Amino acid sequence: MDTLSSSYLTCILHLLYTLNTQKLIVNHDIVTLKKHPDLPLRFRSDGTFKILQVADLHYGNGIVTRCRDVLATEFDRCSDLNSTRFLKRMIESEKPDFIAFTGDNIFGTSTPDAAESLFGAFGPAMESRLPWAAVLGNHDQESTMTREELMSFISLMDYSVSQTNPLVEDATDPAKQSLIADIDGFGNYNLRVYGAPGSHLANHSVLNLYFLDSGDRAIVEGVRTYGWIKESQLHWLRGVSNVFKGQNEDDSQSGDVSSSPSSPPALAFFHIPIPEMRQVKEIVGHYQEYAACSSVNSGVLQTLVSMGDVKAVFIGWPRRARVIEAELGKGEKAWTGVATIKTWKRLDDEKLSKIDEQVLWDWHSSR
Repeated sequence: MDTLSSSYLTCILHLLYTLNTQKLIVNHDIVTLKKHPDLPLRFRSDGTFKILQVADLHYGNGIVTRCRDVLATEFDRCSDLNSTRFLKRMIESEKPDFIAFTGDNIFGTSTPDAAESLFGAFGPAMESRLPWAAVLGNHDQESTMTREELMSFISLMDYSVSQTNPLVEDATDPAKQSLIADIDGFGNYNLRVYGAPGSHLANHSVLNLYFLDSGDRAIVEGVRTYGWIKESQLHWLRGVSNVFKGQNEDDSQSGDVSSSPSSPPALAFFHIPIPEMRQVKEIVGHYQEYAACSSVNSGVLQTLVSMGDVKAVFIGWPRRARVIEAELGKGEKAWTGVATIKTWKRLDDEKLSKIDEQVLWDWHSSR
């Protein structure tokens, strides 16, 4: 082997070693290390944790991709860049602690390069340096990447805390982790949000964020329908929920434990609505679009109800963004567990008009 070949082989081996020991991201011809947000996710010192939910960006090719769900007079001058500006304004105005993207992040049929469109869709989140996470919708995989490739790529993007699938932790060594293999879909994972700094729950998860892959399309008895959350995913979810049951009951470090839930509440994020959505009669806001859900009822609602910890589920809507704010209870000595979960929406107008404010859950009234 000549010197040139030997040097080339050494470089390749070094690159392979680096790829296996550090998370890297390839952008055109430049190889860069992934940038990580400040972790763990944690409530602020003022007892709040704010989430910005962004749904159905349908990002295509930037300026050449026209908007959907706008007035006819706005169509010619509205593109993906309007969504980018709206997202940047929302981040600047609301100053969230975390951003959740709930699917159809890119519009596959208008996207010749999935990676490029992902950078466009998630660009404002990465620029903000805030932690963010995503699930897939039914359009994301219609371009140049499979669903598995998309979630793997998203998990390696700057400041992303997304996971391709949930991890199995080694109880003897928390640093040893492996992916759960026997679960449907890609993008099923739980993110823990810890208590406020200095509180007795600072090292406890006081809020869980469940992300689920609701699939894309399927054929059922010869009829094309939307995807659905499978039993393997619900089995995993029940297991995660059980881990946290009674978590705070034996905490003897504070006399304020009785003023907060014994188990942390949770929020669930996925893309395709469950069939029960079509039966909802009372709503806050405007029913602007028919609920496009699967013909298969896999028991998601029954599972969430039986688990008891999920207080709200978030899917999607157009030309607006939702803010979710959880607030800790105030004990005699320090912040305690989550006491209330509130939400509101902002419109993509000059004033970022705030609409549809509501309290989703109040621990005191649910006791």
